[in-house]
Amino acid sequence: MSSIKIYYTSVSGSREVKQRQEEVTRILDIYQIKYELIDISVSLKVLQEMRMKVSTPKALPPQIFNGQEYCGVRDFEMFHKAKENKEILKFLKME
Repeated sequence: MSSIKIYYTSVSGSREVKQRQEEVTRILDIYQIKYELIDISVSLKVLQEMRMKVSTPKALPPQIFNGQEYCGVRDFEMFHKAKENKEILKFLKME
């Protein structure tokens, strides 16, 4: 069983971040994939944890993990291509 975790923010002034977060959750809902949302805006510690896990000091949400394994979205185009090619399960490392 997968354990999809999405680091996101409930507080963002960036329209791009909001749109990307909404697209990720919408697609996972369409595929009926259960996921846990982790809000980086609740504490600096959670934000730092996300950035450490993705090895990018300025990483922005959304960032997706399957358990401890990083799936993406350093480059959001990877997620978008997976969606367009109907390879979401592969992207999420569920195959």
